[in-house]
Amino acid sequence: MENIDNIPSHIAIIMDGNRRWAKKNNLQAAQGHKEGAENLKRLSKFANKLGIKYMTVYAFSTENWKRTEEEVGAIMKLLKFYILDFFKSDDNNIKVKVIGRMEDLPKDLSNEIKKIEEKTKNNTGMTLNIAFNYGGRDEIVRATRNIAQKVKNNEIEIEDINEDLISNNLYTAGQPDPDLLIRTSGEERISNFLPWQISYSEFVFTDKYWPEYSEEDLLESIAIYQKRTRRFGGK
Repeated sequence: MENIDNIPSHIAIIMDGNRRWAKKNNLQAAQGHKEGAENLKRLSKFANKLGIKYMTVYAFSTENWKRTEEEVGAIMKLLKFYILDFFKSDDNNIKVKVIGRMEDLPKDLSNEIKKIEEKTKNNTGMTLNIAFNYGGRDEIVRATRNIAQKVKNNEIEIEDINEDLISNNLYTAGQPDPDLLIRTSGEERISNFLPWQISYSEFVFTDKYWPEYSEEDLLESIAIYQKRTRRFGGK
């Protein structure tokens, strides 16, 4: 990595390719998701050590409910018993926030999410946003409804609606937009992930499947980002 000082403040990752990695290795899809969860733990700790302030990962989309009941169940169990459990350790110092439609999740999982968010809320390291049962368009619709309700309640005027107000009604309110978006597995689309927040993010795509995306690969993605000139619409 060329410049340790020019670390992106916020990295977003579409963790793609768990099932294809499993198929390539003659394993069940559930094992691919388990390896992907292991990698999330590894890279979260590494990103925290690098000094990255925020990392948002795409773990389960609102469209993923279309997968088999067995696979969906395996992903739910991974989040509840495996990923959230790991971040309970005070050694990590990572603040965990789960973003998405929490009301649609099983009650026991929602309770575990509330517990881990409460336990880690005062941690001073990286904030890890886990996008779970998340859809970008749905997030914007929900923000719009919140704003419309405030107008209806005479809390704000229509003229008060601007980009900052919309940003402050998203799941990532109070956080900077991602500087860098990484997607693994060779796909080159955003798949309804943070459409508002990544308007000016730099994109880096890699052919590696998520379970095999390493610390060295993350450093390489950051190095690619560091070579870019961000103009934010200017010359």
